[in-house]
Amino acid sequence: MRILLAIILNALALGAASWLVPGISGSGAGDSTGDIILSYLFFGAIFGLVNVTIKPIVSLLSLPITCLTLGLFAIVINALMLLLTGWLTSVLPWSSFEVDGFWAAVLGGIVVAIVSALLNRFLVRPSIR
Repeated sequence: MRILLAIILNALALGAASWLVPGISGSGAGDSTGDIILSYLFFGAIFGLVNVTIKPIVSLLSLPITCLTLGLFAIVINALMLLLTGWLTSVLPWSSFEVDGFWAAVLGGIVVAIVSALLNRFLVRPSIR
C-alpha cells in the first residue's frame, strides 16, 4: 500500500513539474485522460526506482562537494535523477517523459522536491491537531 502511495505522489509531482516547467513534458500511448494518468503513474514508478537505487549511491559519492556547497549540490543531484528518468522512459515505445536540457531539469527537480514535500506533509503524515 505504501509503495502505491509513493508512486501516486511521484506521479503527481512529475505532473506538476511538466505543467509548470516549459522544458518538461510527458506523453503516453494515447490522448485520453486514462492513458495520460497511466503514463504518469508509470513515470512515477520509474522515478521512484531511480531515487531508491541510484540516488543514494550518487549522493554518497558526491558528499564532499555537497558539503562544500552547503547542500546546494543536492539540487544538481535531483536534476540528474530527473534527467535519468527522462532517458529511461525515452527508450520505451509507448510513453516518454521528456526533459529538455539541464536547466529545465534543475527547475523540474526543485518543483518535484517542493510538491513531494508538501504532499508528504499533508497526505502521508498529516499533523495531529
